[in-house]
Amino acid sequence: VALHWATLRKPPCQTNLAKLVVETDPLSNVIIVLNKPKDVVNIAGVIRVMMNMGLSRLRLVEPDEFDIRRIDGVAHRSSRIVDGTKFYESLAAAVSDVIYVVGTSARARSDKRNMARPRTIAPVITERVQDGPVAIVFGREDKGLPTEALDLCQEVIGIPTDLEFPSLNLAQACLVVCYELLLAVGDPRQQEPPVSGKRCRATPPATQENLEKMYGSLESGLEHIDFFAPREATAVMRTFRTLLGRAEPSQREAKLVEAIGHRIVQFLDRLERVPNDNV
Repeated sequence: VALHWATLRKPPCQTNLAKLVVETDPLSNVIIVLNKPKDVVNIAGVIRVMMNMGLSRLRLVEPDEFDIRRIDGVAHRSSRIVDGTKFYESLAAAVSDVIYVVGTSARARSDKRNMARPRTIAPVITERVQDGPVAIVFGREDKGLPTEALDLCQEVIGIPTDLEFPSLNLAQACLVVCYELLLAVGDPRQQEPPVSGKRCRATPPATQENLEKMYGSLESGLEHIDFFAPREATAVMRTFRTLLGRAEPSQREAKLVEAIGHRIVQFLDRLERVPNDNV
């Protein structure tokens, strides 16, 4: 089966039609992302879960294998999801166009993160999808999501399990999260759609690409003023990621913070060019 790596383009501004689709099917803006999955049977299990729970958008980052015939043997009549699956060479590329990234982790972390239970985060996700696509990221079966992948996430889901047997199968973890999402949205056919324009903003929410540019510029500016000495830059930036991720900035706000970092660098560069006797 011939596969190709998807080429992303930035989505256009939300149209009335796009808003109507999301209002009719809130889960249409939820994207399941599997980061470097190793077993095609587990990919098939996730696809089956998505079919059961009403999700349709799947992205894979460097899967070890992807055999459509084997997937169909586990997830029958799954061509709608399989045919629409997109492939990426990095997790950063897979989430660059989304406005909210939620990771999953079975392990307690020493570094501070915005942690949430599936039932707590599900209503937040179903609200954020009104503004744009939301990614839920699952890690490799044997290792989970590495630290650098979790750094891309504004929130991290922790699924409570028995302490003696904490590990969940990839499809099981996906089922728990997707089930809570389905409960959160209920049956949209029995609900009144949200009032049109209710969630309009001055500018759209920041995409992951906007956020990464903001963090990069901020880190560069802080380096120029020796802010990190004697602190560890990685740990400090992780705290900023947690803080700013919790703020859910718009594109305009993210660009403003990015501009602050650029301005610091430009100012200090100019200052260095001024002769000392004129300072």
